[in-house]
Amino acid sequence: MARFEGKTVIVTGGGSGIGRATSRLFAAEGAHVFAADITDAASETAAMIRSDGGKAEGVKMNAAEPADVKALVDRALAATGRLDVFYANAGVSGGFAGIFEQTADDWRHILNVNLIGPFLAIQAAAPEMAKRGGGAIICTASVAGIRSGAGGPAYSASKAGVINLVTVAAQQLAGTNVRVNAICPGIIETGMTKPIFDRAAERGTTDKIGQLNPLRRYGVPEEIGRVALFLASDEASYVNGHAVVVDGGLTSSMPVVPPKK
Repeated sequence: MARFEGKTVIVTGGGSGIGRATSRLFAAEGAHVFAADITDAASETAAMIRSDGGKAEGVKMNAAEPADVKALVDRALAATGRLDVFYANAGVSGGFAGIFEQTADDWRHILNVNLIGPFLAIQAAAPEMAKRGGGAIICTASVAGIRSGAGGPAYSASKAGVINLVTVAAQQLAGTNVRVNAICPGIIETGMTKPIFDRAAERGTTDKIGQLNPLRRYGVPEEIGRVALFLASDEASYVNGHAVVVDGGLTSSMPVVPPKK
């Protein structure tokens, strides 16, 4: 039987990239998926899932607005009577401007989406999961939250906050059987990283994206999605309060010069 048959899953940022790929993977494993996004693309994701024979609803909402997050959880509960998984994946990059170029408003926006959004997801979903015996919450962090060099200042700080948030949440939810974990992607080909890929394509250097990690390549959304499914499944029943790095080995070492072939 499919791992998520009869279960209800919410995915924010579900209109594209990692969120869309993960929504489709959850649905393929039997879940009733609520793909949520600030754009109308959430409905497109849901339509894709339904055309594949799965169960899905697209929800347009703002993952950084408390009322929208609560309404999303309430909608899933009203429709299915349960909530098993919440993947707080919605995020923004904010670009690569430095500390002296970014403004306080830039920081507020990036932190609001990337860090307060996952906090709101935990706050809204965890009590409902606890009432029903447990569940899994997953938050998208980043390798930028581990070391410098993978994102702008506000983005990196927001993702470091997500890593700490899941550790605190796991402890505060002790005894509820609600597990909270994060995923730290490396360079993944998504809408958020499109400018990097576009610039590389213009220079004819797409094959060099990801060359600093031992696998010598970039990742694709499905590779993050499969880790999200693992963390949400019973197979990860003893994994709690951790940040799982999925980066081709990039953060396994201090920067090194790749050997010449």
